[in-house]
Amino acid sequence: MKLLLIQGANMEYLGRRQPELYGTTTAKELDAMLRRRARELGVGLDILYTNTEGEAVSAIYQADRAGVDGVLFNPAGFLHAGHALRDCLKSIRAPAIEIHMTNIEKRGYGSITAEAAVGTIAGFGVDSYLLALQAMVTRLG
Repeated sequence: MKLLLIQGANMEYLGRRQPELYGTTTAKELDAMLRRRARELGVGLDILYTNTEGEAVSAIYQADRAGVDGVLFNPAGFLHAGHALRDCLKSIRAPAIEIHMTNIEKRGYGSITAEAAVGTIAGFGVDSYLLALQAMVTRLG
């Protein structure tokens, strides 16, 4: 089983950017946690950080052509205007799970991309990623 995680705009500054909202776990630390858990689950995991929506779209289409089984994504800065990302996710065969570290609804944000996801996990900090990883593996069974 092969999965792709897309980390949207501003996520590369995890641990430094607004720690009162996102905590102090760095992107590098989160990646290590996720790769370790993926190994435990017996799945491959590629991770891409991008501040450019077009790069995310290209990576997803490339992964789809390569036969990726599932996509995990935190749209981050693409949350409000990620129409191209949403349309891309709707057009691939692999299921996608949207991830947010905070409860975006509580913060008054809606997600443009959520309608393209089979589900959304939000509000659990870095654990949102671990929960999403487990949910995808379970879904793909």
